Amino acid sequence: MLESAAAARYTQVRNATSTPGEILLALYDGLFRFLTGAKACIENKQLPRARELLSKCHAIVSELTIALDHNLAAELCAQLEGLYGFCIDRIQFASRKADITSIEEVIKVLTPLREAWAIAVPKAIQEAHAAR
Repeated sequence: MLESAAAARYTQVRNATSTPGEILLALYDGLFRFLTGAKACIENKQLPRARELLSKCHAIVSELTIALDHNLAAELCAQLEGLYGFCIDRIQFASRKADITSIEEVIKVLTPLREAWAIAVPKAIQEAHAAR
């Protein structure tokens, strides 16, 4: 119980002190961890656990969709919204049919985004510090 409370407090502090970009990367990292875990669970016939992990994936992609700021970059947000919608569809299909291919499709389409954010976020943080 104490460890759980400490972990929750750590997460709360980390989220309060992280930049939006760092939070975005953490969401992507969690998403990929859950996708990989769900794939392994399906391969090992642990379908209830796979569905639990896919539910977490659905929640993360839904949050990424909700967080899009169409006022800031309407065209980019529209493209990301379409991509995230595709991912949600594939995640739901994977959950219903225990389909590994659908999980692999989500990983394939989101990996380039994760890699781009992994470059852009530290660069933006560095530029922000340099501007001070």
